[in-house]
Amino acid sequence: MILTVTLNTALDITYRVPRLRPHASHRVTEVTERPGGKGINVARVLAALGHHTAVTGFAGGVTGTVVRELLAAEAPAGTDAGTGGGRITDALVPIAGTTRRTIGVVDTASGDTTQLNEAGPAVTAAEWAAFMDAYARLLREASAVALCGSLPPGVPVGTYAQLIREARAAGVPTLLDTSGEPLRRGVAARPDIVKPNAEELAGLTGSTEPLRAARDARRRGARAVAASLGADGLLAITAQGAWQAAPPERLTGNPTGAGDAAVAGLLSGLVDEVPWPERIARAVALSAAAVRAPAAGEFDRTVYAELLDRIEVTEHPTAA
Repeated sequence: MILTVTLNTALDITYRVPRLRPHASHRVTEVTERPGGKGINVARVLAALGHHTAVTGFAGGVTGTVVRELLAAEAPAGTDAGTGGGRITDALVPIAGTTRRTIGVVDTASGDTTQLNEAGPAVTAAEWAAFMDAYARLLREASAVALCGSLPPGVPVGTYAQLIREARAAGVPTLLDTSGEPLRRGVAARPDIVKPNAEELAGLTGSTEPLRAARDARRRGARAVAASLGADGLLAITAQGAWQAAPPERLTGNPTGAGDAAVAGLLSGLVDEVPWPERIARAVALSAAAVRAPAAGEFDRTVYAELLDRIEVTEHPTAA
């Protein structure tokens, strides 16, 4: 079982309008609601790939109830939903506060999305203790853990570092995907993989040159760094070597869930024990296929299958 942690779970609400104009009233043509948060998106892709996943974090209030109901109703995602053979187990911890909402407004004419993200509910000391108890139990069955996204109010900034140390004590590898101070402190706790984008990597290291910055991130504690470089693919700096993988052509579409799909590819490669070049090729193919899907946590299976053998992987001459 692969465990994904989404401490700031959300109900993702998407409005589609013919054209988004400031200071104007809009008629919404379509509304969708789905469980959200980076770790839940990752779990959805992993389930479509055939993995059993468990999602944990917090859920509360009316919004949290809707999230859990929708999660229970979901089939594994992908273009052919339900064909992946995996499943998602709800291990969310109840809280008194109300789960946040994220509002995405899609301009149908341009394809652009305007995103509005609530901060999330405050977590009490008792609720945090309940989560830590649940986390310890889940680690006993986990083959890997993904720690994803922002922290809700009331959760200490060093939380991911604490969760990484707990997982390492249980012998479970970790992947960290966050930003800012939680990323800096988490890297120092020596996660097995850290997955920043180019902006987050620069913020962590102060360097805008990806290869130099990724090597610096390893020196700060990460055992491996897999940095998303947008259309330029993924750069991996590991103890075994350094590689960069990129799709053979630029795909247009919705990039919202591309990073989460890449995380799923890296985790899938980790638990399947595939070599790093194959692992990052899988992550890049999934990321590109997610761009062609309508929502985060989904990917176009046909695009994924077509791209996987065509991903260009280049080895850098020296490792970190």
